Amino acid sequence: MAKAVSKSEIELYVINRVREIRIHQKISQADLAIKLDLSVGFIGHVESPNHRAKYNLNHINKLAKIFDCPFQDFFPSTPFESSI
Repeated sequence: MAKAVSKSEIELYVINRVREIRIHQKISQADLAIKLDLSVGFIGHVESPNHRAKYNLNHINKLAKIFDCPFQDFFPSTPFESSI
């Protein structure tokens, strides 16, 4: 039996912020994967709730360069209260 995939609240926040910026800048998932030097399906897996894939800090750093925005734009202004 497959184990349910769950991403934390902060992981989902970051994923959604990246998606919002990506769409706003009219960058496809495939184009973003190429710019990140990742497989084409990786971005789709990250943005899907059914996959474990997520961004790490190195990805976020590179995304800030790609999107030409501050690193902190991917994070909430205050911490979430949820526990790990």
